[in-house]
Amino acid sequence: MAAEGSDDIQALIALMARLPGLGPRSARRVVLHLIRRRAGQMGELARLLASVAEHSRECAICGNVTDAELCPICADPGRANGELCVVEDVADLWALERGRAFKGRYHVLGGTLSALDEVGPEDLRIPELVARIGDEGVREVILALNATVEGQTTAHYIADALRGNGVAVSGLAQGVPIGGELDYLDDGTIQAALRARRAF
Repeated sequence: MAAEGSDDIQALIALMARLPGLGPRSARRVVLHLIRRRAGQMGELARLLASVAEHSRECAICGNVTDAELCPICADPGRANGELCVVEDVADLWALERGRAFKGRYHVLGGTLSALDEVGPEDLRIPELVARIGDEGVREVILALNATVEGQTTAHYIADALRGNGVAVSGLAQGVPIGGELDYLDDGTIQAALRARRAF
């Protein structure tokens, strides 16, 4: 491009292309969309990006992303019901909140144990989790970690660390999703569903 400002536009496209879920073609479409609607959307987007960059932080208790000392979940006394859901990442917390089924509080680990990546217990928020058990009167810890080798290794480690604390430890059910057809499921999902079978 030879148009004035093309260097900035190309730089913006390249930056957008590095975002999850966007490649070069999608990034070009997004940037063109914003340029065409710059009066209504681009200014507001720039303002919000600057505000989030300046004010966002981790919740002092759970590790959620917020713009205050405590996130709305930790600040809500109604969520202190003795249930604590442990997740790997903030995206997992947000996914569970979209379901509106869990009414307790969360704890974000910030990753999973991984020998290959040299991530040990001291690199995650596991000590903070153990401290919260006594401080908040937690009765049940729900390990909502991904069904990967790293996720399950982390879940077993946490379950062992909490043994003897007088707290119930549970995990999410695994198996056939609602609306799922057996013919389309992978072998691991079918095996998990058979192991987690229940009486009608």
